[in-house]
Amino acid sequence: MHYDTMKLIRMAKQMADFFRSQPDRPAPEAVAAHINDNWAPQMRLDFLDLIAAGAEADPIVRDAAAFVRDPRLPGAA
Repeated sequence: MHYDTMKLIRMAKQMADFFRSQPDRPAPEAVAAHINDNWAPQMRLDFLDLIAAGAEADPIVRDAAAFVRDPRLPGAA
């Protein structure tokens, strides 16, 4: 992995804390949208690998992973 594991999870948790209180969109989708729009493909890949490996994370963060574009898939970069 290219980024500090705890930093990726911590950043995603901060997003979850923010979007948890926003009524306009489900928090997991909002977190994923922010990740998709702002994180480099390698960061998204590392994040998805961390979640798949069972990293301890807020439930919103875990749910957000389903909406994060996987850079290994065509058209997802």
